[in-house]
Amino acid sequence: MLIALAFLTVAATASAQSFVERVTSSNARMTQFQPSWITPIATSDPRLVQYARFSTSHEYTSTRTETTNYGNGKGVGLVGGNRFEFDYMPPGYCQHNSSVIDGFGDMGTLVKYRIASGNATNGNYIVTAILSHTFATGSDKNGAITDSFGPTMAGGYAFRRFDVVSTLGGTMPTGRIATQGRTIAWNSLVQAHVSRTVWVEVENNSSFYFSGSHDGMMQNFVTPGVYYVVRKKEWKPTHPFMIFDTGMQVATSGYHSYNHNLISEVRLLF
Repeated sequence: MLIALAFLTVAATASAQSFVERVTSSNARMTQFQPSWITPIATSDPRLVQYARFSTSHEYTSTRTETTNYGNGKGVGLVGGNRFEFDYMPPGYCQHNSSVIDGFGDMGTLVKYRIASGNATNGNYIVTAILSHTFATGSDKNGAITDSFGPTMAGGYAFRRFDVVSTLGGTMPTGRIATQGRTIAWNSLVQAHVSRTVWVEVENNSSFYFSGSHDGMMQNFVTPGVYYVVRKKEWKPTHPFMIFDTGMQVATSGYHSYNHNLISEVRLLF
């Protein structure tokens, strides 16, 4: 009896270790199939990445009021196999320096499907389909009126110390279209690997509005950002590591619902 119990304990421990090893080796495994760069601050990343991400944003609205979002629509992403990534974005907490009531925003989920890609020795490119769903869970008008879907196509190419990424997608509310309208978003960026631990980027984030109160309008932001990668000295591709990054969205269009949005993040890739 004791021998059987000991055997089951060892088997369970080995199985648990094997599961943990499979989970934590996802990012290392994906280097066989896709390029290597840093997930952008605002633009969707076409690569499949396993991460935990805490983000805050501090912006000024067009009426000069301040809003801080703790969470900022970021959360956890898990790689499934070699083709899929599944993300969960818990509601962020919105704090306003105005008469608007503070509260939690909307919850979101996202799935990515890697259509085609190659690593540094096989083209260094990637094309991915993304579908997000935002749930209207916001309290006290800190979120959308209804749920919405966000289909997006994303692609990128890396060369030497640089990479370029571009995405085209939209926001499709499930109801109240006359009030909310629909949005098409086009984002592009260039990143540069400056040193072993430092990356920099410049993003261009454009939104075009159809129907709703902003019908026919567009807003555009230029978002410079910088990343600092922290790895232990004996780091290996299967080991976790951290990234600290910050960037600011600066409005460059006549219409903009906010401006000077300072985004600060801490990421754990595992």
